[in-house]
Amino acid sequence: MFPIRLDSTLAYDIAKALIDGFNRHYRLFRTESARAKHRFETADWAGQQRAQRERIEFYDLRVRECSNRLEREFKAGEQPMDIWHQVKLHYIGLLVDHHQPELAETFFNSVTTKILHRSYFQNDFIFVRPAVSTEYIENSESETRPTYRAYYPTPDNMHAVLLRLVKDFGLHCDFEDLPRDAALVTAAIIPLLGTSKLHANFQLQVLSSLFYRNKGAYVVGKMINGFHEVPFALPILYTRGETQLAIDAVLHGEDDMHMLFSFARAYFMVDMDIPSAYVQFLRSMMPRKPRNEFYNALGLAKQGKTLFYRDFLFHLRHSTDKFRIAPGIKGMVMLVFDLPSFPYVFKVIKDFYPPPKDTSREQIKDKYLLVKQHDRVGRMADTLEYSEVAFPRNRFTDELIAEIEKFAPSQLEISDRDGDGQLEVIIKHAYIERRMIPLNIFLQEAFDAGGADPNNTSSAALQSRQQLERGVIEYGNALKDLIAANIFPGDMLWKNFGITRHGKVVFYDYDEIEYITDCKFRKVPTPRCEEDEMSGEVWYTVGPHDVFPETFGPFLLGNPVVKEVFMKHHADLLDAAYWQTHKERIQAGYVYDVFPYDQNKRFHLARPDAELRQSI
Repeated sequence: MFPIRLDSTLAYDIAKALIDGFNRHYRLFRTESARAKHRFETADWAGQQRAQRERIEFYDLRVRECSNRLEREFKAGEQPMDIWHQVKLHYIGLLVDHHQPELAETFFNSVTTKILHRSYFQNDFIFVRPAVSTEYIENSESETRPTYRAYYPTPDNMHAVLLRLVKDFGLHCDFEDLPRDAALVTAAIIPLLGTSKLHANFQLQVLSSLFYRNKGAYVVGKMINGFHEVPFALPILYTRGETQLAIDAVLHGEDDMHMLFSFARAYFMVDMDIPSAYVQFLRSMMPRKPRNEFYNALGLAKQGKTLFYRDFLFHLRHSTDKFRIAPGIKGMVMLVFDLPSFPYVFKVIKDFYPPPKDTSREQIKDKYLLVKQHDRVGRMADTLEYSEVAFPRNRFTDELIAEIEKFAPSQLEISDRDGDGQLEVIIKHAYIERRMIPLNIFLQEAFDAGGADPNNTSSAALQSRQQLERGVIEYGNALKDLIAANIFPGDMLWKNFGITRHGKVVFYDYDEIEYITDCKFRKVPTPRCEEDEMSGEVWYTVGPHDVFPETFGPFLLGNPVVKEVFMKHHADLLDAAYWQTHKERIQAGYVYDVFPYDQNKRFHLARPDAELRQSI
């Protein structure tokens, strides 16, 4: 422990350079997020997609800029521990009255861990624990927009208040019929209040920025009536021709909100002065969702990683079970392990891959980066990427250690790096994803419970049959959503998809994904002769990006019950023309709508909108 002193001007200058680096980052991040409004108003969907990809790269660019400046101007890596201790103390002082202190602390860690030796990775030098509270941070007097706005409607003016609520967002484009939409919203929310009586505190609270994602803008807020609170969101979409807007639905309740803020969706663009206040508001709507996932959803992925890791360390300290080889079929590319008491899996790229896999570590990392930067449309799990992750050795089973030593020895180090006699397992590089039930296991459980026997009419068998059908239908829906997002999953086996607790099928094996537009979808040629027809080998030429959808069937539909359900709902997925048609539309610049709610929630089902892929 160092004595508290602040007598180094060099330490202050380093701290000031660090906060300047962060402020530049967040200014650029916020500016790009605010521009989403103009892109939405001008229906610039290609620009919106490009901005979402580029914004993800902002953080690493600014960290690199700042660390280079510290080395160039201050020879930061050569400074003694006493100076770095003062740097942190000065930095804390610079965070007084700052609007993003938690993000600034994480930025400090990101820069300094690039410069300092691991022996500095303790709370005297970096923010292992947060130092500045984010509770009750207030906007400055010059800030005209609060975090949220409150409206106090009565039964007589509910319609007028809803009109004003939407207009207050200042969208510079016309609605098709806003009074009509306000009336539909009024009719939808009144039954949600839990009582016919409006209490004295009845209000609608909505966050001051719209939430932009894909081709939609969302009003996000909650209704408060007495002790009854209902979270809600109003999706605003374009009507046909993309010249006018309409409110498309009322999403309400915690489940709808969880779907909207799913870990399998792209990050929102939101203009926030105080992100912690947005997270606090959202947590009041979805108290079961961890804070790290809110930061991720808001595009602040590095803060999400910081909070996740703190939660993970806290869980380790308060649990005793051991990491193990994850249940399920082992992959050829990834070694997967988990901690039974923790709802995530850890994925490590293997050092070698048996045929027919033809890939490399860098290619696999590029695929995961593609998914990070792409619109995941609710069908691809987000991943947290970490390097040099340390675990207590006594929390690993010997079988797991042997598995890593066999398949990924380059990614494993076991040592006493801190010199305290406690061995650590250091994983050089890992991806972390939320744990899901593998789809093959989900379907197998339905088979085992009688779901595949049409003669079994017990309630358990009927329920299992519904489970089986739901899984197969959702699998096809997931593929069609991925097509709409210009993603071909490559390896389409059931084991590469998982079921979330909301019953959605999500893809999570990315080592073979390609853009639809990079694939060539072909029909299997007609056999030239009987020898061709009887051959067990592929007798026709196959290019590196050729895909033959009609050949999916033998790999996926060996079970007759599965085949019957699949062919009833998704036979088009076995037709090369179906894939090729979508490819050509995407190549022509068409951007599909894929929104996180079912079509039966829509107000305007009869309206001839642009094609909407439902996601539930």
